[in-house]
Amino acid sequence: MLPLLQGTVFLLSSCFPAGGGSPLSEGLWLLKTEFALHLYRSAAAERNGTNFVISPAGVSLSLEILQFGARGNTGWQLAGALGYTVQDPRVREFLHTVYTTLHNSSQGIGMELACTLFTQTGTSLSPCFVEQVSWWANSSLEPADFSDPNRTATEVSEDTSGQSTGEGPGNPLWGQAGALSTRLSIMSTMTFQSTWQKKFSSMTSQPLPFTCAHGLVLQVPAMHQVAEVSYGQFQDAVGHEVDVLELLYLGRAASLFLVLPQDKDTPLDHVEPHLTARVIHLWTTRLKRARMDVFLPRFRIENQFDLKSILRSWGITDLFDPLKANLKGISGQDGFYVSEAAHKAKMELSEDGIRASAATAVLLLRRSRTPAFKADRPFIFLLREHSTGFVFSIGRVSNPLD
Repeated sequence: MLPLLQGTVFLLSSCFPAGGGSPLSEGLWLLKTEFALHLYRSAAAERNGTNFVISPAGVSLSLEILQFGARGNTGWQLAGALGYTVQDPRVREFLHTVYTTLHNSSQGIGMELACTLFTQTGTSLSPCFVEQVSWWANSSLEPADFSDPNRTATEVSEDTSGQSTGEGPGNPLWGQAGALSTRLSIMSTMTFQSTWQKKFSSMTSQPLPFTCAHGLVLQVPAMHQVAEVSYGQFQDAVGHEVDVLELLYLGRAASLFLVLPQDKDTPLDHVEPHLTARVIHLWTTRLKRARMDVFLPRFRIENQFDLKSILRSWGITDLFDPLKANLKGISGQDGFYVSEAAHKAKMELSEDGIRASAATAVLLLRRSRTPAFKADRPFIFLLREHSTGFVFSIGRVSNPLD
């Protein structure tokens, strides 16, 4: 199985003392894809050419939950960042249907988008807010004691992963959560677990030469398959040529979308600024089925982001200001604001434990009449829900050995 777990934590504090397919479908697909690419570019700017993965689905879910409680300018800023508002009944109904569908697992596929609100004992929440959240994307409300960070972190870990690991996606924040002003934590998680539609074999004795930035060549563990895939060659807005490949997971419920510059001398940061939702949409509609040799490096990426700095750079400023935040819909009174926002993501790409002899891999490497897709230089990846195109996670691989 290929596991992926991503989480987002929002710590809400109070400044009062403690104790107190249709046009709509296509439009939302474009807006959510644009949000994912915006998040990608912001994360890329902080990572300076290194590997990273981030979950637009997890981040947007937390912002949607906040929209239920946001009013005035705070609500407008959230809507501006997302490009839509769940206060719109049409949007709310459509997204609710999509999220409900994602929870259905079949044929060895497990996908779930969930949100847990941990509330400090004694915190009063608006009944309307509680009802909306409980109905939204497998969300739930759980009690927490923010004065005991270790206990809360363990509770979070158990709630989001089903087992006690002693580490939750928001664990580094719990030291700050011990402040008496913290009243509520919003944690969203996106989990995905599946196998490939066509399984890879391992190139155990023949690693893939991978050219990193600045010409450094590394020998990296790789996997290989010969399969019918969706493939295309395109140009971005300024003429950079890229290879695009889409690989399906079991049951065709999700796919991995890869963008690889054709020229090894073209850095990813030359391509990244020109990726837009409409460009991705155009490329996906023009992919052709082709039988290809596919070579991918195995990789594992785990990282954490300070979402507060990213969201503030987008213009979401009132949310983090104790004097300006308007989250009156949460409790029916003024006082709540977001003190911290963090996101932790992890993704592992492998051949799913399948092993094949090196001789087979060497033989396939020598196939001269089969076109090849070799991810032997930095590339961008998007994990997408296949039918809607919603982006679960997005990231890049600059060095598979990091």
